[in-house]
Amino acid sequence: IIMVSKRKFAGAFKAQVALAALKERETLAELAKRFDIHPNLITRWKQEFSERAAAVFDTPVQAQDTEREAEQLYAKIGKLEVELEWLKKKSKLA
Repeated sequence: IIMVSKRKFAGAFKAQVALAALKERETLAELAKRFDIHPNLITRWKQEFSERAAAVFDTPVQAQDTEREAEQLYAKIGKLEVELEWLKKKSKLA
């Protein structure tokens, strides 16, 4: 029985390999030798990188929406704090 250990690779490493493959300055065999991985893995990462590339440009829009929402929530918190203080003062007078 042959035991094959499955190596795990960081996202940054996968991106580095995919970018090198997209540049097409080296063959798959050369890249496989340089990065010490199987050529099929390079092909898979290159395809996955290409398919998800559009998401890179979508992220800032999502970040802006999140930032805008946070600002609205902070404004609401501030308003509620002012109302709470006003109600506390009014309840002491009664």
